[in-house]
Amino acid sequence: MSPIQSRATRVLLSTVSSDSHTWNLVFLQLLLEERGYEVRNLGPCVPDAEIIEEVRAQRPDAVVISSVNGHGHIDGRRLIRKLREDSDATLSTVPVMIGGKLGIQGADQPHLADELVAEGFDAVFTDGADPAEFGSALQRMTGHRPEIAGAAV
Repeated sequence: MSPIQSRATRVLLSTVSSDSHTWNLVFLQLLLEERGYEVRNLGPCVPDAEIIEEVRAQRPDAVVISSVNGHGHIDGRRLIRKLREDSDATLSTVPVMIGGKLGIQGADQPHLADELVAEGFDAVFTDGADPAEFGSALQRMTGHRPEIAGAAV
């Protein structure tokens, strides 16, 4: 890294606290790393308090939360309220996105995305969303210029 380049754009990645799925996190981590992000993957079933402490300690440029089990709207709402209500400016202003199966009925509950944005998420992606939309939103939020296979795009 040359002296004029800044540090890598850092993303903190986790599931909602009740979600034990791992493959979605592996996929997201690989996708993000392929685009040049530095990823800290906390793994599945991470309690809200641990995510909050990691945001405080790591000072990421963005937080990405995944949900596969259909409880994203419940667990995500609780998490984003705690982040946004915190007196630490990093927690209350860090861009946070959530995606996946937000409710147990999946795509049949489109209102859940609007509710999560109203609670404080910067972006919400429902089950089956285009990964390109996710990448574009994250790039807008962080100002990150993606790199694929070492070449700027």
